[in-house]
Amino acid sequence: MDYQVELVARAFYDAENEDGSWDGEAESTRQEFRGYARNAIALLHDDIGVLLLALERAAAEENPERERAAA
Repeated sequence: MDYQVELVARAFYDAENEDGSWDGEAESTRQEFRGYARNAIALLHDDIGVLLLALERAAAEENPERERAAA
């Protein structure tokens, strides 16, 4: 199982269930939270890609000589 997914799933679970125990929870509930975690991680990766592209474009606009040198 992916370590990142498990950490995020536990964090989501803990945020919603202050009195609950992740280890004592039903497997179906843990799978549900793992699904939420996978979606959150995927969205974060998408956002990082968009952010990096925007930063590259902004840098190219500020330094057009640098863009030509890289090409």
